[in-house]
Amino acid sequence: MNTPIKGRCTLVGAGPGDPELLTLKAVKAIASATVLLVDDLVNDAVLEHASPKARIVHVGKRGGCKSTPQVFIDKLMISAVLEGEHVVRLKGGDPFIFGRGGEEVENLRQAGIDVDVVNGITSGQAALTGLGVSLTHRDHAQGVLFMTGHAQPGAQGPDWPSVAQVCHQQRITLLIYMGTSRSALIQAGLLQGLPAKTSVAVVQNASRHDQRYAVTTLDALHNTLHNEGIGSPCIIAVGDVLTVLCALKEKSSLPLRCAA
Repeated sequence: MNTPIKGRCTLVGAGPGDPELLTLKAVKAIASATVLLVDDLVNDAVLEHASPKARIVHVGKRGGCKSTPQVFIDKLMISAVLEGEHVVRLKGGDPFIFGRGGEEVENLRQAGIDVDVVNGITSGQAALTGLGVSLTHRDHAQGVLFMTGHAQPGAQGPDWPSVAQVCHQQRITLLIYMGTSRSALIQAGLLQGLPAKTSVAVVQNASRHDQRYAVTTLDALHNTLHNEGIGSPCIIAVGDVLTVLCALKEKSSLPLRCAA
């Protein structure tokens, strides 16, 4: 007879960085955890909701930097749950949007462990909201496309010319995660299907106190990232919804900045 598993696991989205954007459900899960496995991009202030008795383990996951191997993280989660712990896997943004949450759920279930998931606000949404821009707009965008700019080792990554054609034909806002290191390639591909003067915003550290951004055009995307010193973690947003942002800059004294 199999021994019943006494522990449990919850994947929790910590949101884009601002600790006040946590959901109530996320706060309750964090408070009830006996073990927290925390990603690099999680704001330290989020951990103030943890029990003083909880064991906090930092398992770095940041694009372009040395990261804790995913296999090791999975083993930590499984072993802690089998020991009877309530494990909270705390991830920046949302676990199921480029957060490897799907992979972790599969591995936990294969080990016979049930998993709860608590959604968090994804950084792409927070990035444009922080600039006062809607992801969708009846006059400019009838949909949103979330893409990763990071390719698996040995893979070519997204077909950017095809992505550009779909966005242009269907009036879709494009949000690119983890794209700064491949911005030249992304720019070249998107220019094959989108006008050179398509509006673009690049937002680093969305929703955090040190958020930085620039507004530019598609043909200047790579140079803008380089000249403004904007790096990871960064959201690249492409689409006509951003035209409104530049218009606001021209007509008001809002603290918005357009890069050449």
